[in-house]
Amino acid sequence: MQPYRQLEEYCLNRFGSRTALEANLPTPRDAKTLRGIADDRYLSTLALRVFRAGLKHSLVDAKWPAFEQAFFGFDPDKVVLMGGEHIERLMQDKRLIRHLGKLRSVPRNAQMVIDMRTEYGSMGKLIADWPVTDITGLWRLLQRQGNQLGGLSSPRFLRMMGKDSFVVTGDVAAALKARGVVDKSPTSQRDLAATQAFFNQLHADSGRPMCQLSMMLAYTVNH
Repeated sequence: MQPYRQLEEYCLNRFGSRTALEANLPTPRDAKTLRGIADDRYLSTLALRVFRAGLKHSLVDAKWPAFEQAFFGFDPDKVVLMGGEHIERLMQDKRLIRHLGKLRSVPRNAQMVIDMRTEYGSMGKLIADWPVTDITGLWRLLQRQGNQLGGLSSPRFLRMMGKDSFVVTGDVAAALKARGVVDKSPTSQRDLAATQAFFNQLHADSGRPMCQLSMMLAYTVNH
C-alpha cells in the first residue's frame, strides 16, 4: 500500500472520522502572512524558543512581557547594539530568566535577522519563500548563522511562526525508524536527507502540509 494511504488509514481508524482527524491537525500560515510579519516578531519568537528550551514553557511565557521591555521590543537594530556590559546588567534583573548564554544569544540572533534582511529583504521573505521540500536546508541555515538554534530549536521556531515544517520529535523519529527511513533519530546530513525525501513523497502523494504529515506520523506511535 502507498505510504500515505497507509498513514491516513491508520489515523482515520484512530480518530474515528475524517472530521475528528482534521480537528487535531495544525494549519500553517500562508506565504503572504509570513512575509507580513515584522522582523522584531521573528526575533522575539527566536528568543522565546531559545529560552523555552529545557524550561517549562508556561514559566518562560509568563516572563515574556518583561523580556519585551528589556530588549526594546526586540527591535533588531537596537538589540544588536547591546554589548557585554548591558547583558551583565540584565543578569541582575530578577524579572528575567538569568541564563547568560541565552541572554547573549539575543543580540547575536538580532545580527542574523539583520543579515537576512540585507540579503533577502526581510526575515519574513526568506522564511515565506523557502521551499518546504528543502525545509531541512532552512534549519541548517538558521543553525549556522544563528545562536543556540541547534537540535529541534530551528524547526520548532519555524512551527511557532507558522511556517510549514515537520518536526522530528521522539514519536516522529520512532515512526521513521519503524518505516525503515532511518536507523536512529536523524541528525546526520544523510539521515536528514532521507527524512526530507520521505516527507516530500508523502507531501506529493497527499497535498498535505508537512506539519500535518509530521503530526499524523506521531499519532501512529502507541504509548
